[in-house]
Amino acid sequence: MPTIFTHVVVPLALAAAVGRTRVSPRLVLAGAAFAILPDADVVGFSLGIEYGDAWGHRGASHSLLFAAACAGLVALIWGEARSVIGFLFLSVSMASHGLLDTLTNGGLGAALWWPFDEARIFAPVTPVRVSPIGAGFFSMRGLAVLWSEMRWIWLPCIVLATLAMGLRRIGLERAARSRL
Repeated sequence: MPTIFTHVVVPLALAAAVGRTRVSPRLVLAGAAFAILPDADVVGFSLGIEYGDAWGHRGASHSLLFAAACAGLVALIWGEARSVIGFLFLSVSMASHGLLDTLTNGGLGAALWWPFDEARIFAPVTPVRVSPIGAGFFSMRGLAVLWSEMRWIWLPCIVLATLAMGLRRIGLERAARSRL
């Protein structure tokens, strides 16, 4: 799995790309929490849930349907998440977790299509090194994982967010000129 730092990069980049007028700072914080939340499934280990079970690590909580359902539940109680943009932002933020996990070179893959298919899948390419859990993170292997994540996830997210911000700015400038 990528580190929690990297899971947060996707909602941050997405929020930067669409702008503050569409995604508020509070929604960004919620998206960051949503991006991390699927790994709460590791609690299952202490409850006797096996890694490969449907509710085990990288199982149901990493699926696209679970992401949309969680965003929908939050939208029921929080007005800011009730807008189409808010719902989509939270859904994509959580869904990005399972998608990023499919890019790693370890584990069992992610059950993206649960409950329709419990198969754990990987992306066709797996360039991201799987993160060590616990104190192993503070090692040379942990540094190698961070470098891998920066190269394959952070950098593309920064580039895409910057391009989207530039395009948004150009669009705003054109709109302002057309009003003159």
